[in-house]
Amino acid sequence: MPTVAIAIFPGVQALDVAGPVDVFAEANRFIAPAHQYDVKLIAAAAEPLRASNGMTLVADATFDEAREPFDLALVAGGPALPDNEVPDAGLLEWLAKVATRCARYGSICTGAFALGHAGLLDARNVTTHWQHAAQLAAQFPRAQVDFDSIYLRDGPLVTSAGVTAGIDLSLALVAEDHGPHTALSVAKRLVVFAQRQGGQSQFSPYLTAPADDTSPAAKVQAHVMARIRESFTVKQLADVAGMSARNFARVFVQETGVTPHEFVERARVDAARKLLESSGSALKAIAYDCGFGTADRMRIVFAKRLGVTPMQYRERFRSA
Repeated sequence: MPTVAIAIFPGVQALDVAGPVDVFAEANRFIAPAHQYDVKLIAAAAEPLRASNGMTLVADATFDEAREPFDLALVAGGPALPDNEVPDAGLLEWLAKVATRCARYGSICTGAFALGHAGLLDARNVTTHWQHAAQLAAQFPRAQVDFDSIYLRDGPLVTSAGVTAGIDLSLALVAEDHGPHTALSVAKRLVVFAQRQGGQSQFSPYLTAPADDTSPAAKVQAHVMARIRESFTVKQLADVAGMSARNFARVFVQETGVTPHEFVERARVDAARKLLESSGSALKAIAYDCGFGTADRMRIVFAKRLGVTPMQYRERFRSA
């Protein structure tokens, strides 16, 4: 039975804790008992503590008690964590001595700052909440901070972006352990509790990404996301993967569950959604930047994929 430890502290972000816990708990519904996750909350004291939203959490064990290696050790984030010059000494000592002896270890959201104070980010590729990424990079200059990724894996170290990205990271870890189909089953279950804007039709295409981030399919997905404005043919993507076009198309479907064309179109929609939510750019500019070519083409794809036009989406979901 794989063991999971999540370090918590006063002022922790409740969803940083609840999101991963729910993913692993739901995963247990699809996993044989001998392989189910055993999740424990670890803190300085086994007594109630207040999360940043006022919720009370109680640890299962203290840092002093939880000294054995776990299969996965994570530290949750908290709104005040980036501003703490030195977080709780017990937490840092636990991370430095215990987390690195675990098969995998890492952080959710601003928990990356705790890893940094524990000396665990040096020469590592990491991410965190977008609002604090520049601060993390400045505070820990030896870390390679990615400002855009939802989650990152660098050897045994895993880090996620803000808050709900802990769910994406946990789904990826479930996919590593039990395959992408189990992870997708969990995601479908959790849409009731953690639905993305517009419903499950707008799930990130990363939910169908292969578990092995070094696979040809994963390499192609990263290539597409980094060049979303460009047009792509199967032959071009096959060249990126170092495969013949026919073999690439077959392998890509096997690993992701969608065709290369389907992935590219979903990726364009995902990129456009983010710009519609966060910018006032003209629709034709967004359509060009996301590879649709024209606003009319983007409107057709949005209507097919999401059931709304880009303008309707912006009116509903654009932040003030």
